[in-house]
Formats: sequence, C-alpha cells, structure tokens
Amino acid sequence: MTMPPDNSAEDDAELGDYIPLIDPDISEAEVAVLGRILTSGSLSDGRMTEGFENAFAAWLGRAHAVAVSSGTIATLMVLKAYGIGPGDEVLCSPFGWHQVQHAIALAGAEPVFVDIDYWQHTINPAKAEAKITPRTKAILAGNVNGHPAHWDELRALAADKGLILIEDSTEAIGSSYKGKMVGSFGDCAVFDFSEPGVLVTGEGGMIVTDDRNLAHQLRYLRRREMEHRNTVVITRTIPFQAGMSNLTAALGLVQLKRLPEILAKRREVVAHYEAAMASFEGIKPPYKGPGADDVHPMVYAVHLGTRFTASGRKAVLEDLATHEVEASDYGQALYTQQYYQERGASRADCPVCQKTVDRVLALPLHHKVTADEVQFIVDTLKDATVNTGAGAAIYL
Repeated sequence: MTMPPDNSAEDDAELGDYIPLIDPDISEAEVAVLGRILTSGSLSDGRMTEGFENAFAAWLGRAHAVAVSSGTIATLMVLKAYGIGPGDEVLCSPFGWHQVQHAIALAGAEPVFVDIDYWQHTINPAKAEAKITPRTKAILAGNVNGHPAHWDELRALAADKGLILIEDSTEAIGSSYKGKMVGSFGDCAVFDFSEPGVLVTGEGGMIVTDDRNLAHQLRYLRRREMEHRNTVVITRTIPFQAGMSNLTAALGLVQLKRLPEILAKRREVVAHYEAAMASFEGIKPPYKGPGADDVHPMVYAVHLGTRFTASGRKAVLEDLATHEVEASDYGQALYTQQYYQERGASRADCPVCQKTVDRVLALPLHHKVTADEVQFIVDTLKDATVNTGAGAAIYL
C-alpha cells in the first residue's frame, strides 16, 4: 500500500505564514493545572473558584469578587441585584463589548445609547448627563480597547444624580487610571474572560465590588443548591446557576499569576507597531487621554483617514486577508442591530460613534506576533490604503 506523501512540513510553513488577529497566551502551566483538576474529583464550583475570587479581589484591591459564567451573566446579575428591570433606563455606549451591553435588554430595562469620544472611544460624560431622565437608574461605562473611561467625571455625575455606576473592564484588564487599576472605579465592575480578551479562560466572568450586601446578593443569584433538588422549598428569588467551574477558575488563577508576563509581551508588540507606524504618512501617536497611566488594548486599533468610508475599509481588510493577515473592523454599533432598531435606536443619536465604527481597523496583537511580522503588517497596510485609491493617510 502506497502511503500519501508527508507534506506536514509544508503545511506547517503555510500555517506559519498566517497571522491571526488573536491568539491566547497559554503556557505549560495552564495545561498542567487543567490536568490536575480533571483528576481531582471536583470539576464544578469549589476551592479553585474561591481561590480565583480571592486572588482577583486582592489584585484589584477590592473587597469582594464573585466568579460567574460570563460577562453577560455578570452584568445581568448586577442589574437584577440592584432591582433594575422593566420601566428603567440604563445609559451605555453603543460601541465596545456588546455582550455586556446586551444584559440591559435581557434584564428587561431600556438601554439608552450615549455617544463617545472620537479618539478615546469611551462614553462622553457630558452627553451622558444630557440623556438622564427620571427613569434612569444606572450608567454602564466601559474601558474600551484598553483605554480607561473618564472616571472622575462619571463618578461625579453618578453621585450627583443618584445613579449606580457599573464599570465594564472586559477590554482593559491591567490598564490603569490616575494610579488605580481599571475595575476600581464603579460601584461594581464586570469582567469577561473569553476571547479576544487578555486574560482568557475560554468562557467566564467576574464581578468585583466593595459592597458586602451586593456581593451577598450576587452569590445568592449564581448559586447551585443541590440540597433543594429533592425538597419543596421555593425561594422568592430564582437563581441563575451561573457559577464558574473549578476548571475555568484554575485556568484563570494561572493566567492571573502570569498576567504581568502576558502584558509585558503584548507591550513589546505595541512598541513594534509604534516603530513601524512612525514612517506612515499622516500617522498620529497612540492616543492616551488625561489620567490614563497604562493602556493595554485587546487589539491594535488604527483609524483610517476621513477619505475612507466603510466600503473603503472593507477593501483594505480584503487586501490584508489576501496576504494572510487577519484584521477586522472593531465591531458594529448596537443601534445598527435589528433588536435595537425595532425599539427606536438610531445612528443619528451617536454621530461620533458612527464615524468611529466606519473607520477603525483592528490589527493582530498577541504574544506570537514578531517585529518582522509587525513590519510586514504595516507595509501591507500601506499598500492596501494606496490600492483603495485613498492615499496613505491613516490615524490612530
């Protein structure tokens, strides 16, 4: 019997030419701990989950951390714990991590979209204030692609209007604002640990707060009480069974311990981009707003110049794809999705967001991207912008 030729080396070479947008930083330490948990006899929530919660709270300097199954569930549970639901409004950005904002609708409340800052991409506090009505109960503000929001202004606004401030730190783990880590600024903060985040556990989320009563309610909402399966006990509040497994928590605990190393490697890739972009006509340095100390983005995002439309960006993405570079837009605004359009959402309310949505381009950022690959990506991007007939103007 004649065996087919072994082309594995050629296949590997071809795979090596492809530069993915994201690639989780997983080491032998993560693989080893998962093996131990799989043979431990305890896969559901347990000591590993509690250990991850304690370590995460200590790392952020917050009193309580509650591990859950996702960022969406985290935000939904927070809204439920605060009693926010039908008839209530929550201010939020239409840009960023959609899975978190979707929780507002899942809770039965109404998301009220607030426009963003063009360079920072975070919610604009002045525009948020203009959207407040007697039905407004909370502000959900995100640290978008690593950049902290305007926390001083948002904190003052929430205090002045008697609103709950919920911080979405899914996109910015490790970033800091005026000497404090993101996740420190809201009445509570939510995190999601799925891709393309920096700390990745496959799925999973975390809620942090200094409010003991809130933490107690959240643990009640996420619980999985085996002893109630064979009783007629009916509780007043129905739990979600939204806990984090020992497997997920073990992975998260190792990732948290390795986070300084993970962030350092990503910082090197960002430095390669900055060096390669320096000669790009029309380039501006990466934006870092007032008060932002460290900015750790999920992806390396650039702004195409004003001559580009959404279709022009699509042509650039297609050109990059032909050269085996995975790039993407940053994400469509929530008001363009059918669910929200049917409920009256309009792009006319957020013109800055729409300009951002049309022109932002996400480039690969992960530990495997080399300096040579960054140079190749940037050179290809330069050629792609010229190929669209729009010149080489590009803005971070």
